[in-house]
Parts: sequence; C-alpha cells; structure tokens
Amino acid sequence: MKKLLPLLSILLISCYQQERNCTDFKTGKFQFEQEIDGKKEISIFERNDTLQIETFRGKTDSSSVRWINDCEFVLQKLHPKGMKEKKAIHMKILTTTEKNYTFEYSFVGESAKQKGIVTKVD
Repeated sequence: MKKLLPLLSILLISCYQQERNCTDFKTGKFQFEQEIDGKKEISIFERNDTLQIETFRGKTDSSSVRWINDCEFVLQKLHPKGMKEKKAIHMKILTTTEKNYTFEYSFVGESAKQKGIVTKVD
C-alpha cells in the first residue's frame, strides 16, 4: 500500500491540465509588460483574425497573423525595417485565465524561447 500511494499521486498530477481557452484571446485589445534594461516597458496591441497593430515606445507597427491552431500563431511584420524584423515570430498560448494568457515565443526556426504574460484590456 505504501508503494501504491506515490504512484497514484503521480498519476493524478499527470492528468491535471491547466486551462487553455485560447479562442477568447484571438481578437481584442491587449497589454504586454516586460522589463528591458531594468525598466518596465508596456506594449499595447489590437488583434483580429489576420492583423495585429502594436504600439511600443510611441511607435506603431503592424503584423500579419496566421493562426496554426486555436493556441498557436505566426506574426510577420508587414513593413520590416531590417533583417531582424523580417523574421517571423511563432507564438504559443500555454495557459489562460479570465483576463490573461501566458505564452512562449521564438523566431521561426530558432530553438531559444522566451515567455510572457498578456492582459486583455478590451
């Protein structure tokens, strides 16, 4: 019986899945906060099924949105200003709450990933 309890605990934990209502975040107005060089930076963006318009540090830019599935999409800048901006970004929603989603992102074809949390503001 003592050996069965740890096994049962592992099985129950492995069955737990965090909530992912990704379709709630396909469209709307969002805010993303991140720390850059020790300073909190805020990005505001609006997204519909095919377009994302983002304002960061007073500059507005737009990207096409191509949904792979309900929780993954690829962003591609429409007017890149250099080679780095030409690279598409793969976004994957990992978990959701009522107003937030946690995501990971990377440049398409690269393995290094970063994470963030986005808040739906409208």
